[in-house]
Amino acid sequence: MTAHSNHGRSGAGTEKAEARPDIFDRAEELKVLRQRVAQRRPFLFHGPAGVGKTLLLSSAISEFRDILYSPCNPTAQVLFRTLAELLLASGHPVFAKSCPNGIASLRTKSAVSLKGLARDALLNSRYLIVLDHLRRPSQALAAAIRELMLNWSVPVIAVARSAHMEDVGFVLPLFPYSNENLELRNFDPELANKFAVMCACREALEAENLTQFLEKVVEHSAGNPAAIVRMIRLARDPRYFHQRQIKITPLYIDYKIAMVSD
Repeated sequence: MTAHSNHGRSGAGTEKAEARPDIFDRAEELKVLRQRVAQRRPFLFHGPAGVGKTLLLSSAISEFRDILYSPCNPTAQVLFRTLAELLLASGHPVFAKSCPNGIASLRTKSAVSLKGLARDALLNSRYLIVLDHLRRPSQALAAAIRELMLNWSVPVIAVARSAHMEDVGFVLPLFPYSNENLELRNFDPELANKFAVMCACREALEAENLTQFLEKVVEHSAGNPAAIVRMIRLARDPRYFHQRQIKITPLYIDYKIAMVSD
């Protein structure tokens, strides 16, 4: 759970902030994301796992105030408890008054009590809520998000692996229009190849078949940044290296097995 360091103050962040050095060739996407955050309107931010949604979000929201970032939201109860902890950590007067002993006081409160306190703190406020890693949210969680957005007038950025029903489920109707959806896509082949070469250099990866290996990495990853990084790091394992050659097929098979297990 993360409350913003400048949380509690009003206004937008710095317009000229630079992208983090670990963000590769996402300047245009980051610019669009910053604009969306600055508008403080609800939207669904989606893209495949490993594409870099959380990385871009963390860079974009660092420039803005009054943002509550919740990294994982399996249930409505967890959502409201997370918001309560964030508001308490920020020193919000509603929670400072109701929780004189800090987190110890908070932990004694029921889910209903925490929701009521969160409502008092958030209703018609300047807050923007970011709900990361939504995966097949329940009807109850969707109802809680709807309540935040419609009844409490709090804009919510929902983050999911895709905009399809199986991933966002009951939350999808809350973002019915195309301008309420923002997609982050995998790299195209040319850009994926440049990214793979850069990652191999960073990992000091050397092999006689390195060029062939990186071509296969780009192909098998479909341009997904996290997949590219993971396969290149796997290549440093002695199990996949023999006589200055990377054993591409065994590496890819083990990578796929690990992905299924995850």
